[in-house]
Amino acid sequence: MITPFRSRPMLRSLLVRAVLVALVPVVAVRAQASPSPVSSTIVVLVRHAEKATEPANDPALSPAGVVRGEVLAAVLADARIDAVIVTPTTRTRSTAAPLALRASLAPEEMSPRGGVPAHAAAVAQRIRTGLAGRHVLVVGHSNTIPAIVHALGGPLMPDLCDAQYSNLYVIEITAAGQVSLVRSTYGAPDAVDAGSCVSTKK
Repeated sequence: MITPFRSRPMLRSLLVRAVLVALVPVVAVRAQASPSPVSSTIVVLVRHAEKATEPANDPALSPAGVVRGEVLAAVLADARIDAVIVTPTTRTRSTAAPLALRASLAPEEMSPRGGVPAHAAAVAQRIRTGLAGRHVLVVGHSNTIPAIVHALGGPLMPDLCDAQYSNLYVIEITAAGQVSLVRSTYGAPDAVDAGSCVSTKK
């Protein structure tokens, strides 16, 4: 069952206590998730941080991306993340690495080689079954993150633009199957025109 995508009381309470704390010198979101019912699954989804141009087939993070990865770890320091899902790429692994290191977690790699819809369905299935009731961080790509949000019961959204890196999505899935989505941002803000694009890249 999917509820309308608005702040339900419990999720609003979660975010009032947990989200939107400024960090200096960059603007960030501190997702200090207060204890939620054991039966609820909390999923935080972000695109990988800013990437370098080389190597073209599997770029590392740029200096700005390295900073964003550290900010993400600070943002989620109190979110009780206990599982991390990434793709087998340097940029997603590196984005999740600071948080995984602090939390002593081994990220689970899930390949998108079968195509975006299949990958999104597989990630959603993994979360709904093997990771139910836990707090999960998913680090993906401009085309996989919107697809995973939708596969988890969220709205259908367009792919992110290539210059968009600050989006952060929080999904709550209750034991009854109700889904709520909150959209936010973290870290250095994207450029004003970052959301203007015709096509996107991963």
